Amino acid sequence: MRVTVIGAGVAGLVTAIELASRGARVEIVERGAGPGAQACAWFAGGMLAPWCEQATAEPPVAALGAASITWWQRHFTDTVQRGTLVVAATRDAGELELFGRRTERFEAADAALIGALEPDLAGRFHRGLFFPDEAHLDPRRALQALTAQLDAMGVTIRYGVDADVERVVADRVIDCRGIAAHDTLEELRGVRGEMIMLRAPDIHLTRPVRLLHPRFGIYVIPRGQGVFMLGGTLLESSSHGPVTVRSAMDLLNAAYALHPAFAEAQILELGVGVRPAFPDNLPRVFRRGNVIHVNGLYRHGFLLSPAMAQQAVQMALANTPEASACISS
Repeated sequence: MRVTVIGAGVAGLVTAIELASRGARVEIVERGAGPGAQACAWFAGGMLAPWCEQATAEPPVAALGAASITWWQRHFTDTVQRGTLVVAATRDAGELELFGRRTERFEAADAALIGALEPDLAGRFHRGLFFPDEAHLDPRRALQALTAQLDAMGVTIRYGVDADVERVVADRVIDCRGIAAHDTLEELRGVRGEMIMLRAPDIHLTRPVRLLHPRFGIYVIPRGQGVFMLGGTLLESSSHGPVTVRSAMDLLNAAYALHPAFAEAQILELGVGVRPAFPDNLPRVFRRGNVIHVNGLYRHGFLLSPAMAQQAVQMALANTPEASACISS
């Protein structure tokens, strides 16, 4: 079977790998000039945190997302499984309690355990939650690794091609364009996420740390060699414009609250990704004619792309009639 995948973001690359591993002849077309930069996944946190996400996401996100950790460990050897640490200032202890009631698979962390897990945070927080089974990865390196794997499997990626979904000639077409698919998926909306990359060589963290606050929650993710990614903003907007002052202040203030040494960090990059979401914030896999749509992964691109890709591949290779599926089904 000849299959054309449109879009070389995380959903498109993972879907292409699943297809090629089952013997399909796969080609990817991507409107961007090169790998990564056009995809919202380029600006993602890369957290494989299904149980933390239960705090705000629907239950199926954790159920399907848990399996993604094993998938990424198989396909990207630098996937790190050291868990997630969630902390809050003493005055925000209620936020920590609420987070714990909404999630599972964690252990309560006192000051001693927090200091043992992350010595640089010793004495800074008295209570926290530790999710030992969660993992994280560097999205940019992961995308590059998938691209190299596809090349080894004989899958061609054609860049600079703005394909018309309805005119692509193939046995199956799988549309993984993300927010760009709004031209055919009217329900799709953009949710803007902003991030900051910092270099803080005097701070050492080994796992993602989430800092809870009544107004916002941020995460700090180590990228190695003293580099950290700050994220956590959610804005109902499809704008790809620059990072806003408010978001930058929220992210930087929260980083400083986590550890004052972040005040001396160097700002390496400010970036914006627009995540595709349906009204219920759940992803969907469905078929219209010869086109299978994989979209609406919202904040969970790396977490849910393996499960969504497997649904899409099953639909493509089973030659099913028009059908639809989503993680709630």
